[in-house]
Amino acid sequence: MPTLILASSSAYRRELLQRLGLPFEAVAPDIDETALDGEIPQATALRLARAKAQAVAALHPGALVIGSDQVATLDGLQIGKPGDHPRALAQLQLMRGREVVFHTALCLWDGRVADPEQAAQAENVQVRVAFRDLPDHELDSYLRIEQPYDCAGSAKNEGLGIALLESIQSNDPTALTGLPLIALTGMLRKAGVRFFGA
Repeated sequence: MPTLILASSSAYRRELLQRLGLPFEAVAPDIDETALDGEIPQATALRLARAKAQAVAALHPGALVIGSDQVATLDGLQIGKPGDHPRALAQLQLMRGREVVFHTALCLWDGRVADPEQAAQAENVQVRVAFRDLPDHELDSYLRIEQPYDCAGSAKNEGLGIALLESIQSNDPTALTGLPLIALTGMLRKAGVRFFGA
């Protein structure tokens, strides 16, 4: 099996990939993650997932490189990582009682394939999340406990943030955390990776 690399500095994505029991390295990609003017959210997520994978693959010839990116949207507008408490509170206030769509894009770059047009498998996995209509003091308390300032949408569904949610709809439950494992295992199988021996 070729070297498997996760093109990410995210602890959440590393934890998810560890579930597959495959040896891998994690390498942070050095790319500009700014959305382009007029770019739709799913296009942003797919472009960035591919750019992350491609950037790391260029430094590790012959490797299988996983790139992933997530864009949260409310009424079609992108919701980024808040970065601090006031912005996170404003995000949660805006989203309460409403549905947010998370676009989690995935790209598997096969460095053994010479043609760049054939080297990448890519997919966007959508997750629809309904947020509970909670009062400000509960939202503020949640943020002080979990401090999810590095998460798009200001809530960690794998932690206490699940209490903010009313429902999650997706074909791939790990997509909301940031790495769609159902889609990824399908891509890895196409690339010749075996999960259960010969």
